[in-house]
Amino acid sequence: MPLTSPRRAALSDQVAAQLRAQITSGEWPVGSRIPTEPELVEQLGVARNTVREAVRALAHTGLLDIRQGSGTYVLATSELSGVMHRRFADADPRHVAEVRATLESTAARLAATRRTDKDLRQLDTWLARRATAWSSGDAEAFVTADASLHMAVVAAGHNDVLTELYADLGALLRDWLRDDVGTDLATDEPMDHTRLVEAIHAGDAERAAAEAASYPYHC
Repeated sequence: MPLTSPRRAALSDQVAAQLRAQITSGEWPVGSRIPTEPELVEQLGVARNTVREAVRALAHTGLLDIRQGSGTYVLATSELSGVMHRRFADADPRHVAEVRATLESTAARLAATRRTDKDLRQLDTWLARRATAWSSGDAEAFVTADASLHMAVVAAGHNDVLTELYADLGALLRDWLRDDVGTDLATDEPMDHTRLVEAIHAGDAERAAAEAASYPYHC
């Protein structure tokens, strides 16, 4: 998605809107570093202060994280996600687990009765990638695969409100998982999610809900 030069007043608002679009579209994924201030100035054709004001505005909403000496990174994909990340970053881990268990068990119950063939293929793909990442010792790949598997379960429930709510919690949950996993994966096998996926394949709503509800408490 190419950036274009704004033509009207309130340039910082327009720049912020373009940067937000890069984030929400996935062009700049969570965790990635955005172009430097000079690069943005050149791409957008605006003054340095305009870019700086726009970046600070998005940092205030929680979308960006300005790290002195390192750069500016994407923290969340929506303002609500950014707010949740800031609000609950220091929450009691058990309280986070209770919320996860409630959301994910409901989603898994729905997924078992509403999943499509495409949903099942997505679940199988992320389950396999999760196992591969663990075996390879790639902690960040494991975090991505595990989070994506849980997101795929929620999406398979085909409840748009639940899916959006869970997605807005995504950055926070990935941070919790990243802290739990650490940088060096343990030799023990990670909690197996095969039974959850099998239950959804089988259309067993109660078993799927029970499996999904148990996982957060082991993190």
